[in-house]
Amino acid sequence: MNRHRARTPRAKALLAGAFAALTAALAIGATQLSPASTEVHNVANEESAAQQNGQWLTGYWHNFDNGSTVMPLSAIPSEYNLVAVAFADNHPSLDGGITFNLAGGELGGYTDAQFRADIAAIQAEGRKVIISVGGELGNVIVSNPTQARNFADTTYALMRDYGFDGVDIDLEHGINAQYLTDALRDLHGQAGDDLIIAMAPQTIDFQAPSMGYYQLASNISDILTIVNMQYYNSGTMMGCDQKVYAQGTPDFVAALACIQLEMGLEPSQVGLGLPAVPSAAGGGYMAPSQIVRALDCLEAGTNCGSFSPDTPYGPIGGVMTWSINWDATNGYAFANTVSDRLASGPGGGVPTDPPTEQPTEQPTPDPGDCTAPAWKSGDVYTGGNVVSHNGSEWRAQWWTRGEEPGTTGEWGVWRLVAAC
Repeated sequence: MNRHRARTPRAKALLAGAFAALTAALAIGATQLSPASTEVHNVANEESAAQQNGQWLTGYWHNFDNGSTVMPLSAIPSEYNLVAVAFADNHPSLDGGITFNLAGGELGGYTDAQFRADIAAIQAEGRKVIISVGGELGNVIVSNPTQARNFADTTYALMRDYGFDGVDIDLEHGINAQYLTDALRDLHGQAGDDLIIAMAPQTIDFQAPSMGYYQLASNISDILTIVNMQYYNSGTMMGCDQKVYAQGTPDFVAALACIQLEMGLEPSQVGLGLPAVPSAAGGGYMAPSQIVRALDCLEAGTNCGSFSPDTPYGPIGGVMTWSINWDATNGYAFANTVSDRLASGPGGGVPTDPPTEQPTEQPTPDPGDCTAPAWKSGDVYTGGNVVSHNGSEWRAQWWTRGEEPGTTGEWGVWRLVAAC
């Protein structure tokens, strides 16, 4: 995730000999500990999550001002049924522990009392709020038994204090799978089965079974809620079919999600993490309609490109975005589009097959009068709808919402009809 400004993309990996050396260097042994028999305190709200077909739409909320926008939790659209508060801070005295400090000054005077009340209001709607640990700049080290215990105890203390429903692991500077496993099992023992455990690894973190996040997901698969891979700031990576894919495409997302789906996780534990707008990441942005294509490919085997799963996986865990604040800068086009798709299931009005060939030339626009209705970012358009925008008329090729005509590229949803 990006704490203040977008990171530059990670170096592109072709996964040859250099990667083998990297995986060897980062390999961490994994062990599992059974949770101790303790009294369970149910922190989570009693109501079930208001999910679209049982799927999560996860969004990160900024506890800082990075130039996107700031907002109270109360402004978050209901489409987001899992809100990750970004981010926790290192505990001042307990090594490996975490705390939380509301940045009220950066957030226009947002008070602690308002923050707590907003958490309760979100949960009263059946949605969930979790505390995220890490981000681009944050780093909590859990690499020994004391740090593991402190992490579990302080996280549970925050859950009791603020009412958080769980924790999101977004540690981007390397993890120790063994002791983070111990910490999360300890936390589960304290919080009970309603505990939400999410994680947001980077794509390289699942490129081999020796990687820490791969081991952590395997170790806690029985208590893990969802893995929302960050399919951005990545460069190229290898898919489950041993082919290399470039970020920013449905093939990249589907082929890499396949790794988690084939490693033993349940489909419901696999989520797709994408930036809400191009400014939210250094690379890897995909228009929401392209995220829909990746979902269709994984869940139903339709809308696939060069990668297609041998057998469709059915509904997966959902979709995550960095971030709600960035989505707000675009009229919540990400939330609106993806939430509608999660609610409707595969299909959603987008083409079932990708283009078979590229056009040899762009159509020459014919001047005329703009008679079509003006494009509106909040309206839904389906294939064949024509709108006017910036002195031209545009025809939608498939279902879309929030994607501005003239910005989606040659193979995007909008095709130029005529200048006017």
